[in-house]
Amino acid sequence: MTKLNYGDILALGFMTFALFIGAGNIIFPPIVAQQAGTNVWLAAFGFLITAVGLPVLTIMALSRVEGSIEKLSEPLGRTASLILTIVCYLAVGPLFATPRTATVSYEIGFSAYFGDSSSHLFIYSCIYFALVAAVSLYPNKLLDTIGRVLAPLKIVGLAILCITTLLIPVIGSSLPVQHYVERPVSEGLVNGYLTMDTLGALVFGIVIVQAIYSRGVTDKKLVMRYAIIASLIAGVGLTLLYLCLFRLGLQSHAFIPNASNGAAILHAYVQHAFGNVGALFLSALIFLACTVTAIGLTCSCAEYFHELTKISYKVLVFVLVIFALIISNLGLNKLIAFSVPVLTAIYPPAIVVIVLSFFWKFFNKPSTIVLPVTAIAFLFGIFEGLKASSLSNIVPTALQNLPLNEQNLAWLLPSVIVFVLCFMLDKLKAQK
Repeated sequence: MTKLNYGDILALGFMTFALFIGAGNIIFPPIVAQQAGTNVWLAAFGFLITAVGLPVLTIMALSRVEGSIEKLSEPLGRTASLILTIVCYLAVGPLFATPRTATVSYEIGFSAYFGDSSSHLFIYSCIYFALVAAVSLYPNKLLDTIGRVLAPLKIVGLAILCITTLLIPVIGSSLPVQHYVERPVSEGLVNGYLTMDTLGALVFGIVIVQAIYSRGVTDKKLVMRYAIIASLIAGVGLTLLYLCLFRLGLQSHAFIPNASNGAAILHAYVQHAFGNVGALFLSALIFLACTVTAIGLTCSCAEYFHELTKISYKVLVFVLVIFALIISNLGLNKLIAFSVPVLTAIYPPAIVVIVLSFFWKFFNKPSTIVLPVTAIAFLFGIFEGLKASSLSNIVPTALQNLPLNEQNLAWLLPSVIVFVLCFMLDKLKAQK
């Protein structure tokens, strides 16, 4: 029976960690830390629960079903499961997340050198997606290209940044602002939730499982074990990285107080720490971070749609990359305006499916519980999506007064109530 050696397991863990770290993950914690001020570690605690805990939980759930979202959501029924799977892959892949990696990496890392011209963005995105396609065409070599080359380079860059945060002292401390004053833990929890890495994890599951298969491992129990180990390695890496980035955000108050976003903080920080070389370092780091994530998304989407349609995997890679290239040239603001409402809407039902998958064995008939709870989460998710769009005025006032509405978690309490009722009915039917 083929098993992975320790080097392959470590490479798999590095690859899983690298897949998660896009530009958003790097620029998000610093602004949270600066706004949380003296309450930063309470906010960090909440942030880690949802930004690390949920994605790791998702990979664990997928490891039990060969990385397939469709199998994970089987209790929804064939049609609903298929729709959820396709929507997740399209939203986290070519429609929004993959194009955004190109746009974000350009705006953060290269626009200062080349300007905001649309022609320059187009040239950059052509080079960027050519590299993404070149690596994505060979999914069986991802453990080598990402796990042994790109991921270590990315980790070295992040390690330099993290070590720097430990060497530079925190001078003074700012007072918390906004919701971080009264509820830092819940505000951190919501900000971790809004990174939407759980949706990314749903898509990356198939890449991680296929990487294990590429080494000749066929035993399902071993595949599950290696995927869980990889998710734990990634979880430890994410935790350490986020803690250092929170410290970075605290340190930044001394030289860029009241920053408007995390990108501004990072630019100022690397300039402060490394001088003029800092801008080049940040550009390289953001480029690596975004490229690896884009490769993972492209591979996973091509793999899924190949299995669904039987169209050649390599043809799908080119189709997905060209589509993402076109979308990326709409510009970052338009991309965010389109993507946030859609991603916000599908996040609640995805979380419900993931969490409930661990409890199937306790249900008499999983579909009678999973389907209604997911449906109610999706209904409220639509309202969450509308709130995040230009159509927020059509959301009924009564819904905006629900508990946890301000935290973008208005869907949670109704979902829990429906779950409790369905679980009790399931138990009663089992007794009869």
